[in-house]
Amino acid sequence: MKKLRKIIFWCHLPVGAIAGVVILIMCVTGVLLSYEKQITSWADTRGYRAAPPTTETQHLPVETLITKARESRGAAPTAVTLKSDRSAPAEVAFGRETTLFVNPYTGAVLGEGSQKTRNFFRVVTDWHRWLGAKGDNRNVARAITGACNLGFLFLVASGFYLWWPRNLNWKAVRNVTWFRRGLPSKARDFNWHNTIGFWSAVPLFIVVLSAVVISYTWAGNLVYRIVGETPPAPRANQPASNANKENSSQTDNLNSAWVRAEQQVNDWQSISMQLPTAASAPLTFNIDRGNGGQPQKRAQLVLDRATNNVVRWEPFSTYTRGRQLRSILRFAHTGEVIGMAGQTIAALVSAGGAVLVITGLALAFRRLLGWRARRSKSTQPTIGEPIPNSAGD
Repeated sequence: MKKLRKIIFWCHLPVGAIAGVVILIMCVTGVLLSYEKQITSWADTRGYRAAPPTTETQHLPVETLITKARESRGAAPTAVTLKSDRSAPAEVAFGRETTLFVNPYTGAVLGEGSQKTRNFFRVVTDWHRWLGAKGDNRNVARAITGACNLGFLFLVASGFYLWWPRNLNWKAVRNVTWFRRGLPSKARDFNWHNTIGFWSAVPLFIVVLSAVVISYTWAGNLVYRIVGETPPAPRANQPASNANKENSSQTDNLNSAWVRAEQQVNDWQSISMQLPTAASAPLTFNIDRGNGGQPQKRAQLVLDRATNNVVRWEPFSTYTRGRQLRSILRFAHTGEVIGMAGQTIAALVSAGGAVLVITGLALAFRRLLGWRARRSKSTQPTIGEPIPNSAGD
């Protein structure tokens, strides 16, 4: 057992030293991204609240809101979203970059989302995923972050084994599960490394495991194979449609379909509709009963454009076990799958991961200095031993 512990330690140490800086970047940016959706939503709409004039007032027809946004922007929208919060503005998207907010009761265009906030999170995301790389360099950066995610997963798993006390007595357990005061720097770093690692091990393992699944196609496919399913075929890249060529008839008579979608789920929190690219195309609605990051509370409804009959109704319960697990893992990475509490846990263990890297690198550096000092001392001549000259005589 002692020999196994030593082998694991000497694997743990170099992996942490090599991958530490990249892991530190991912942890710090992960903390900054923890409440991205809530912060962005607040920054976007804090001045755009649009309470209805009376409790009986209903929002304008969806096609009216789309028309107002299209006239204001001079381009064709790609999606529209309404929320159950009656004071929330309607959101009309123009691709991924721009969203206009519209008063759902008057049709007045209130403005765009907060570009400063969105740009900030875009930069942080670039560093989290690609270390800030651009263009073709992202492929290299993605390979680096993916490998470091694998290394981090090993560090968390092996660390838990190393942190586990050899003697299960109260003093030994306390030393690795609670912070101690008044320790010198080396002992303090060791105490912090063990304590934070012990308490964050399980949630941090889930966060990092889901990162590996996101990073590698083979890991995502493995999720399906574990439950005995064949992984789905990779999705082909769909060519971008030219939204500016949209005919106005493609957004006519959408309100009856929207009302049908609202009736599908009583406790919906938000409904989004992808605007059709052709007048005869079916209408696709994404209905969410959660916070946007809870796949178990989301469903997709596809309606026939002419009759409003259901073409496909796909709630989470209809997914295969593999797809359910894969969807949950995607949002386990951010903690959103269990709501605000999960996001907070993910933020805390990401911050803990940053401290683990810092204390781990500090301990490794001290070990290196100690080794060099011992090596230097071992090469010094003992008293009375002749000092060799440069020629070795």
